[in-house]
Parts: sequence; structure tokens; C-alpha cells
Amino acid sequence: MNKLFELRAKLPPWQSTVLGVLGLLFIIVLWWALAEYFSFTKTIDPDRLELLDGEAPPQSEEKVYPILPTPMMVVRSFPDLLVKDDLKGNVLHSIWLNIRGYFWAVVISIPLGFLIGLIPLFRGMFSKPVDALRYLPLTALTGLFIIWFGIEDEMKIAFLAFGILVYLLPVVVQRIDEVQDVYLKTVFTLGATSWQTVKSVYLPSVLSKLIDDIRVLTAISWTYIIIAELLNRQGGIGALIYLKARQGQIPKVFALLIVIVLIGFLQDRLFVYLDKRLFPFKYYKTTLTALREIRVGLLILFAIMAVAILLQIYLPEFSSTLSMSIWTVALAAVALMLFGEFKIRSSTTESA
Repeated sequence: MNKLFELRAKLPPWQSTVLGVLGLLFIIVLWWALAEYFSFTKTIDPDRLELLDGEAPPQSEEKVYPILPTPMMVVRSFPDLLVKDDLKGNVLHSIWLNIRGYFWAVVISIPLGFLIGLIPLFRGMFSKPVDALRYLPLTALTGLFIIWFGIEDEMKIAFLAFGILVYLLPVVVQRIDEVQDVYLKTVFTLGATSWQTVKSVYLPSVLSKLIDDIRVLTAISWTYIIIAELLNRQGGIGALIYLKARQGQIPKVFALLIVIVLIGFLQDRLFVYLDKRLFPFKYYKTTLTALREIRVGLLILFAIMAVAILLQIYLPEFSSTLSMSIWTVALAAVALMLFGEFKIRSSTTESA
């Protein structure tokens, strides 16, 4: 019990679970109480009353929630979103936009960041302009992106990629500066070349920290996706939120916000998993078996993602033709990863 108020004390797993459930219940009860507090009862317009056998129905008043809907109202709005508003299709559209934006941001920012961070010529020329990019008001640039890319998905992807890049590029340079000198002196003593130093020291050190930075940026990326989808409102969860807010369907707006939070939580867990499997030295003191199978599966999935993105840009007529083959290879990669996870669990159980 004393640990509950001890500074930075670590709670047992069961206590963390119980407190997490209690915290969620507290938020729901507080939400419900605030919704009821701001609600009011109003008289129904007589023209809306339906007569039953020539008499008005017994209830001529209704309760209105103008600011906050109750949790049950939000829950009841999900079936309507799924059936009438194509929630699944809009969510998948936004996720695919997010993936493509992240792809181009990472592909551009990591090589450029290494050039600026490692080569003094490029650092002297571009380090200050790169740092200044973070102060650009991205929402004010939407007009320029419409002029350059139109109002279709290409504009949204470019806007998202640029929004991530202006934050990720300086971070790459910063992570390069944070590489400890002791590792550099060690490989220099061993006679490593510049390329071997980059491969054996800079890449593992920078990427192991950069995955945490990318994980944090996933939350910001959803803000940019919503902004981009508001411009033409032709699909995506951002456009759906805008339409439902304009129509005064507040429970559906809250339901969509909850969907975004859930997606963000799943993305966060996915990055935690990738971090543990790609950089296990951060979490484990011993070498894990079967990491090769998992890494090969992840490499195949990353390659499939890159191929699908490039095909959709340069060969859109073949993207639908190859979709079945791509899905087959992706399922095989997932099966290989599951096999690796099974081997890890088996070895852990045996050692225990």
C-alpha cells in the first residue's frame, strides 16, 4: 500500500491492472456525470407529436445533450457508423494514407539526416535551415500543397510526409550527435573504415533511438491526416468527423474520436513490438533464439509495403492485379513471424 504514494515506485502487475481499470471507470463515470450536468429537458414541438387514437403521446418532452453525449449514446452510434457511414472503409483509407506518408517521410529523412549529421560539408550548409523548418506553421501551407499536388490523395500524402519530415529530420541529426565517443574510439582502434563505422555503430545506435521518435510522431500524424482530409472531404475518418459535426451528430463524432484513440494505441503497441524484435539489446541481456525468422518476416512485410506504395504511384494498373499475390506473401511472412514467436516462447518456458 505504501508504494501507491512512493515516488516512482514500481507496482506489481496485478495492481497496475486493477488501477488501470479503476481509472477507466472513473473517466467513464465523470464523463456520464458531466453529460448529465450539461443536459436539459425541452418541450417537443407539437407538430412533431404523433397522435395515437386521436390523443397525443404521454411524453411531450425530451432530454437534450448539446455539449457531451452520454457513453451509452456513443456506444449506440457505432452500428449506424458501420452500416450507413462505411466506418471500416473510411478508417482503412486514413490508415493507408498514414502509412504512405510515413513511408516517404522516413525514406527521405533518414538518408538526408545521416548526410547532414555525418558530413561536415552538408552540416555546415543545411543544419540551420533544417532546424528552422520546425517553426513552419504547417496548417498555413495547405494552400501551397493544393496548388502543387491538387486536392486528391497525393496532396494528403505529401502534406503528411512533409509534416513528419520537418520534425524527424532534425531528430536524426540529433541522434547522430548523441552516439557515444567510446564506441567510435573502439571501432577506430580496431581499424574500421568510415563505412564500417557507419554500419556497425551509427546505424544501430541511431535507428534504435529513432524508432521511439517515430512512435511519438504517430500521434502527431493523425492531426495532419485530419487536416488534410478536411480539404476535399472525399473519404477518410477526418472527413467523416467533419460531416458528422456539421450535421450535429455529436455521439458519432465522439465515437470516431474513440476509434482514432484505439488506432493510436494499437500503433503504439506495434512500435513497441518492433522495437523489441529489431533492437532486443535494449530489453534483454541474452540473445533470443528465432529472431532471424521474425526479422526475415518483418523485412518481407516492409518490402511488400514499399512495393505496394510504389506500384500505386508508378504502375496503378498492375496494383490491383498483384494484390492477391501481395496478400499471399504477406500472410506467409506473418506465419514465419508467428513461428519465430512460438520458438521464443518455447525456449523461454524451458529456461524458466
